[in-house]
Amino acid sequence: QVQLVESGGGLVQAGGSLKLSCAASIRTFSTYAVAWFRQAPGKDREFVAFISWSGGTIDYADSVRGRFTISRDNAKNTVYLQMNSLKPEDSAVYYCASRRSPVVWRNSGQYDYWGQGTQVTVSS
Repeated sequence: QVQLVESGGGLVQAGGSLKLSCAASIRTFSTYAVAWFRQAPGKDREFVAFISWSGGTIDYADSVRGRFTISRDNAKNTVYLQMNSLKPEDSAVYYCASRRSPVVWRNSGQYDYWGQGTQVTVSS
């Protein structure tokens, strides 16, 4: 069983930055694909970014491309999401998800393990 713990959320003004972390409870996290999703009140959960186990494959939702950066430090069993130039529409609960696989997906249904989420609120 893999436990994921997100941290780094909070309240920030529009244009500001936050860095989210997703820490895994296992040493073999380097064999897991990881993605970030977000869900705003009354909306469906949406894909934000993913990163392959090696970090060699990365992709972003169009809405965050150029502003967000996903990265991972396998030595620390942690994946990060650097969020810059934040907008009020980025406000949501952000979740990290993982699956032991070399393949990455935009579909949330493909991920086996989920964190509890961290709230990001961007004020205008």
